Amino acid sequence: MTTIDVPESGRRRFLRSSALAATGLAASSVNPGLAFAQVTGAPTASKLLTRTIPGTDVAIPPIGLGTFLTFDLLPGQKRDHSRHVLNAFHDGGARLVDTSPLYGTAETSVGDLLTMPGMAQDVFIANKIWSTGEFLADESHARRSLEQSMNRLWRDRIDLMQCHSLVNVSVVLPILKAWKKEGLIGYTGVTANDNEYHAILAPWVERRDIDFVQVNYSIFNRGAEQRVLPAAAEKGVAVLVNMPLEKARLHKIVEGHAVPGFARELGIENWTHYFLKWVIANPVVTCCLTGTSNPAHAQENVQALRGPLPDPRMRERMVRHMQTIPGFNTLASMPWYPGKNYSGVIRRAQEAIRSRI
Repeated sequence: MTTIDVPESGRRRFLRSSALAATGLAASSVNPGLAFAQVTGAPTASKLLTRTIPGTDVAIPPIGLGTFLTFDLLPGQKRDHSRHVLNAFHDGGARLVDTSPLYGTAETSVGDLLTMPGMAQDVFIANKIWSTGEFLADESHARRSLEQSMNRLWRDRIDLMQCHSLVNVSVVLPILKAWKKEGLIGYTGVTANDNEYHAILAPWVERRDIDFVQVNYSIFNRGAEQRVLPAAAEKGVAVLVNMPLEKARLHKIVEGHAVPGFARELGIENWTHYFLKWVIANPVVTCCLTGTSNPAHAQENVQALRGPLPDPRMRERMVRHMQTIPGFNTLASMPWYPGKNYSGVIRRAQEAIRSRI
């Protein structure tokens, strides 16, 4: 495995190795690996956690950046905070960014901000397709979506393309496989963010028809442990986790509560690390996606990439502790992002529809 040193300043970058050849070979043979091994340049630097994508020698840090709502901005809105979020994320050692054409202006924001000097080449882009077609097996909608995403993200290749929320998955997935063979994308995947879809999601993992599966998983919602995560472990499918912080609801529940002493003994000093380290301590998890519009929160998120992780017994103890906190067991009834307002094109469209009902 190739290892790359990333200085603390975050300004020494590296170029990705050659793109997938259009040969139809396995990803491990056509996608040479890059690893983010250790942060250097400061006496207090510590080892950066990484996970290897199954079947390859590509290693990525297990904390990534999600962009739903947080990077969806109205045209003309200031977005300095988004630039600072990306800087904090990148300088902290994280590399994977997950977005989608369904996320309003998120793709455009990410693509533009990643053209800043030195950032674009070593960021792993995970994107999505939500398409049907003019008729069964028609590729035209998916192709237009891919081309639009490439234009917005300023890329001629997408590292990971996922079928968004299993929409038209039986038609879309073969298209993704063809794009992978042709070198347009690096990996294929499917996504879901609700337990109700796990029964539909799991068979795609069990058949090993995909390279990645993206699924909701948190210390509160552990449903993916029943079938999806065991299947990924058995079949060698990489796992992206969404909703690890339950859209800020976990932090709302613990307001006024101190991190327990037993967690501090492990070096977990805040609730963000408590929740994120619980997720990434599961060895099946390849990368855990966190979304924020606050640069300080982005910095805190990526700091979870360093330091020890809880073992299985500690993870169980962490769950038991959360179950003693009032409101934890009814967290699902809370609205997403309590007390926050993201006023992008998605919210504007939702409000316009509500006004007509």
